[in-house]
Amino acid sequence: MKPTLLILAAGMASRYGSMKQTEGFGPSGETIMDYSIYDAIEAGFQKIVFIIRKDFSAPFEANFNEKLKNKAEVVYVYQERDAFVPSENQPQDRVKPWGTGHAILCAKDVVNDPFAVINADDFYGKQSFKIAYDFLCQRCSENDYAIVGYPLNKTLSEFGTVSRGVCEVDANGTLISIKERTKIWKENESLYYEDESGKQTIDANLSVSMNFWCFHHSIFKNAEVLFHNFLKENWQNPKSEFFIPIIAEKFIESSENKINVLPTSSIWFGVTYKEDAPVVKSCIDELVESGSYPSSLWSK
Repeated sequence: MKPTLLILAAGMASRYGSMKQTEGFGPSGETIMDYSIYDAIEAGFQKIVFIIRKDFSAPFEANFNEKLKNKAEVVYVYQERDAFVPSENQPQDRVKPWGTGHAILCAKDVVNDPFAVINADDFYGKQSFKIAYDFLCQRCSENDYAIVGYPLNKTLSEFGTVSRGVCEVDANGTLISIKERTKIWKENESLYYEDESGKQTIDANLSVSMNFWCFHHSIFKNAEVLFHNFLKENWQNPKSEFFIPIIAEKFIESSENKINVLPTSSIWFGVTYKEDAPVVKSCIDELVESGSYPSSLWSK
């Protein structure tokens, strides 16, 4: 068994305004992805699969082929709009692919072992990769998945609202459901979100999904069925997206299945808005100065 790390790097970055996946934040121009890959390899991952768009594949692949030579097996998968989409459900006016659930489905033919999924533009921390790797090696099965859970108040932006998948967790640390809460913000030391009823308070310590999942490779078969069912109802909606939580929610409908919420003490940070970039750079500088990372990750 060879646990795989699947990195979602095909997003449009509409709120950020540019390709944040390839922006340098580290002292030697490292991207956030570089730190995730470094931590993953350190934790034991030996295979990295990038989900990217074909239109920026050449420079992207050249960059990581050089960095990761002799460090890990590297595979590239293109998330194209028509991948796994039946001919009768091909929309004419849709530009972008179908979301994170569609992205992992695109890796169906290259992932044959338990795997973790992360976003390219989130910093997850060393402990998170270690607990994910240990779960994939020791506990993951066709009926047993996991998600790394972060405290909500540790995942906010100072420069605007965020959307988070809030995890409802039982006493055994098992996921009951994920509720998408949009426009979450901090105000006078309290946290709020907005829904159709208006402004609502929310517990700052709730566990939230930052899209760090641990799956058994048998998920692909179910994901493909769910995606085709999703398309039957949504293929003409240009804004519809097939998200990973859609797959997760369907999975835990069966009493035989469970998704474990793995708490982490790792810090999280990311770049939702342009204004977040200096904060991210500062956080990485502090980690380098403390000795958590070398000043040049991939120097030989």
